[in-house]
Amino acid sequence: MSTQTTHPGELSLAKLLATLTTTLHHTTYVFAVIPDETKLPPFTEVEMLFREAKTEGITVITSRDYAESHGIEYAFPCRKITLDVTSSLDAVGFIAVVATRLAAAGMGVNPISGFYYDHLFVPLGREEDALEVIAELAQEKKKEAKI
Repeated sequence: MSTQTTHPGELSLAKLLATLTTTLHHTTYVFAVIPDETKLPPFTEVEMLFREAKTEGITVITSRDYAESHGIEYAFPCRKITLDVTSSLDAVGFIAVVATRLAAAGMGVNPISGFYYDHLFVPLGREEDALEVIAELAQEKKKEAKI
């Protein structure tokens, strides 16, 4: 029998932004679509799986090294930035604020929310720009919150 649990994350947008720190991961990731789910990479090679609503297949985020070594066509070479605050799954606007700030810097971002943390996949070569933008945002919000 399964039971619903209360999520431990923060709901306050102001607190989330004011306490925001990041971790940049070293791996270069890519997005791919695997039409035949019997040919999915092993779970140890997957950052994320998502079943597309139509018949395109399964979106997979995996390392560029894995995709290239296994002949998988891919798009969007990127780096993963983890937002090191535990946001509630019910938090409103957190990713929107961060993504809007990155968009203002001319950067596309693919956000993924996990149970505990949010992750941003940013274009390869723009990761340092993204870290700077996020740090500036957090610093602004910290001053506003007087933390």
